Amino acid sequence: MKIKAPRTYTLKRRAEQQAETRRRIVEAAVELHSTIGPARTTISMVADRAGVQRHTFYAHFPEERDLLLACSGLTEKRDPLPDPEPWRSIADLDERRRIGLRAIYDWYGRNAELAANVLRDAEIHAPVREINETLWGPRMAAYSEVLGAKLDAKQQALLRLALGFFTWRTLVREGGMKPGAAVTAMLEAIACIK
Repeated sequence: MKIKAPRTYTLKRRAEQQAETRRRIVEAAVELHSTIGPARTTISMVADRAGVQRHTFYAHFPEERDLLLACSGLTEKRDPLPDPEPWRSIADLDERRRIGLRAIYDWYGRNAELAANVLRDAEIHAPVREINETLWGPRMAAYSEVLGAKLDAKQQALLRLALGFFTWRTLVREGGMKPGAAVTAMLEAIACIK
């Protein structure tokens, strides 16, 4: 009687291959989202860039939402949005706002192309809007809450403006300001409004 070798190795190898294929698909999609945006990215483009067939793509990502969530997860893993919780321990509220806003602006600088495309497409593409609201919405609310301590309603409105990606882009990318100078300008504007 012949004894069969355990299938553990074969199953493990197959799982590794599937994980690698999934990783290639997600990385290809993130690259395309960074260059042309998620709304303009087609399944064929992702499959071609990842080196897989469409049916393989669909086996890993049957719904667009699944792919968008995986892309968001990879982006967050590579360069997470700043965590506002450590800022709470900064008693000087002006310094808290300076440190927090600078961390956010630095993140925007590192992720400008992807953020611009995602935020643009969120205006016109429901799945991108849903993922954006689910992932960015709570984080922006936390930024407003932690950095907006003891600000009046007008100042909080200006803080929300300061937190925006497009404000950063206008000041830094288009206006030529250094990130630190942009942070100072926005904090001075918040302090001055009454």
